[in-house]
Amino acid sequence: MSLSEIEIKALEKKGYRFAGDLKHAAAKVCHWTKKSLLNEGVCYKEKFYGIESHRCLQMSPSIPFCHQKCTFCWRDISITKTEWDEDFDEPKRIIDDCIAVQRNLLCGFFGNSMVDKKKLKESQEPKNAAISLAGEPMLYPHINDLISEFSQRDFTTFLVTNGMTPFKLENLDKEPTQLYISLDAPNKEVYTDVCQPQISGGWELLNKSLNLLSSFDCRTVLRTTCVKDYNMINPHEYAKIIKNSNPDFIEIKAYMYVGSSRDRLKLENMPSNEDVNRFAESIAKLCDREIVNSSFESRVVLLS
Repeated sequence: MSLSEIEIKALEKKGYRFAGDLKHAAAKVCHWTKKSLLNEGVCYKEKFYGIESHRCLQMSPSIPFCHQKCTFCWRDISITKTEWDEDFDEPKRIIDDCIAVQRNLLCGFFGNSMVDKKKLKESQEPKNAAISLAGEPMLYPHINDLISEFSQRDFTTFLVTNGMTPFKLENLDKEPTQLYISLDAPNKEVYTDVCQPQISGGWELLNKSLNLLSSFDCRTVLRTTCVKDYNMINPHEYAKIIKNSNPDFIEIKAYMYVGSSRDRLKLENMPSNEDVNRFAESIAKLCDREIVNSSFESRVVLLS
């Protein structure tokens, strides 16, 4: 088992529900899924890319596994392991269980008079998998099969990776609908400070992954989580990386002062919308991009 019983119970208190027998995969209902069911707003991904927030399954096949211990991560990074050295559950089991636990987590909405009944019915059959809940999904040994299984069930898939496994990215048999690579630093020094890689050569591996982006047929996105006084510097270096990797979109998003990140950072490290917009504008000008959308609630700006 990847996690201890104490660690599992702590995560369950935070809303995680585990899938499979080996407790390395889990789902958690997103804040915006709940908001959408009450017609109180939607995730910026619906605004930017057209997915339906009330039909989105937020999950991960690799909850405790990651190559980095990022300072801004809202997860409890004390449980993080860098290598997968144990058995694992199969993709079909993980997906079946994740859908089942999501339905169970949403069952209370059937007694809510304010819920959108049409959306609630649709929510029982999710259609987008946000493979991004926690951990690094590329470390799951059967990530290829997981994406393929979602595809066979007519899911769109948004896969988020930290870029530490370029050899796996290069050999994906089935591409996701949208591939995110996290770009949280303009150079190696800032990367080491902010992302705290637990393996050697992290910055070099990230750049190898970035160089692969143009080879993908799916939609590609670079996501930068902006932490005030840490990585909102050197926009020209970010712009150079963007020019070289040439993604379809760039998300410039504020770090949010939530979860376990509050043990490592301060409220003052969460940039305002104005901070994010100014930083995004400075990068956009330097790499011949433009701001095409934004979400005030999520403090995120989209460049294209």
